[in-house]
Amino acid sequence: MKTATTAFFHDERTFWHVPGGLHALFLPVGGWVQPMAGSGMAESPDSKRRIKSLMDVSGLSARLDLLGAPMATEEDLRRVHPASYLEKFKAASDAGGGDLGEVAPFGPGSYEIAKLSTGLAIAAMDSVLQGRHRNAFALTRPPGHHCLREHSMGFCLFNNIAVAIETMKARHKLGRVAVIDWDVHHGNGTQAIFYDRPDVLTLSLHQENCFPPGYSGAEDRGEGEGLGFNVNIPLQPGGGHNAYMYAFERMVTPVIDRFRPELIVVASGLDANGVDPLARMQLHPESFRQMMRQVNALAAKHCDGRVVVVHEGGYSEACVPFCGLAVVEELSGHRTEVQDPFSEFFGLQQPSARFDAFQRGLIDEMATLHGI
Repeated sequence: MKTATTAFFHDERTFWHVPGGLHALFLPVGGWVQPMAGSGMAESPDSKRRIKSLMDVSGLSARLDLLGAPMATEEDLRRVHPASYLEKFKAASDAGGGDLGEVAPFGPGSYEIAKLSTGLAIAAMDSVLQGRHRNAFALTRPPGHHCLREHSMGFCLFNNIAVAIETMKARHKLGRVAVIDWDVHHGNGTQAIFYDRPDVLTLSLHQENCFPPGYSGAEDRGEGEGLGFNVNIPLQPGGGHNAYMYAFERMVTPVIDRFRPELIVVASGLDANGVDPLARMQLHPESFRQMMRQVNALAAKHCDGRVVVVHEGGYSEACVPFCGLAVVEELSGHRTEVQDPFSEFFGLQQPSARFDAFQRGLIDEMATLHGI
């Protein structure tokens, strides 16, 4: 029986994933790169754990269904990733770790933890589609949106969202799914997996040329039957709250209205915040709250409120918890007494009117590519 309208899926074991070796942000230590405290890797468990901690002490956790999930099965993983990739990943994990792609190191036991991370995304979607909850949040780690079918990338070892969508299609005959990716880095893995598909709309708002390095993507619209079902909105470095709000107004909303999804999935990276070490955007917690509010409105309009939020990146241990809290508060409809220490501060550092006008012009150009 449903005890809350919002489910929050998490597991302490996902915080035990260790990217292999010593790093400084994402650079392997050695040569001129000096060691940092701890592992030095930007993708650490702390920013994610602090989301859950802030939820607990604020009382928000008590208003949600807090749930775990089993690991993704090999059968479900093979819906996206070939057996050869699973075998290589498992063998390397058992042998102590490695890297099967680009900037995606892992340590011992990471194969099982990555299966658990994907399992959280599967369970969140399953709960919403079965009507047990109106919406759900999966605090996944390692993240997933960069992972290709046979190639890990950018801290991502399985494509959590893609596997979960394919599993839901197999279990529930799910039709049209919209993936809105507001991680500051391009959702290249999810894009590639669904690039020729008309049943999965992939939409990515990201910092232009950030990661994958040098990628913009404004003109990449899908191919074959998927032509028109991939939308990229590359934003200029330094862009802030107004740029994202205009992108939602000018592109995200009309694209979703035209597609009419049966489910909306948010790839919720929180690394567009103004102090993230791996990007150069100027969002603050209230920005994420307002984006989540607009997604909720779109879901209410098109798919009976069905939204699943899956965590991706976010590397500022100070700011990410407040961004995550804002997303979950808005998703669930429960506002806590937490005072946001960042939004007013970042609000005074937003780009000038001239920058905003320039960014709006670029967004208008991108909108015309998609006939909106």
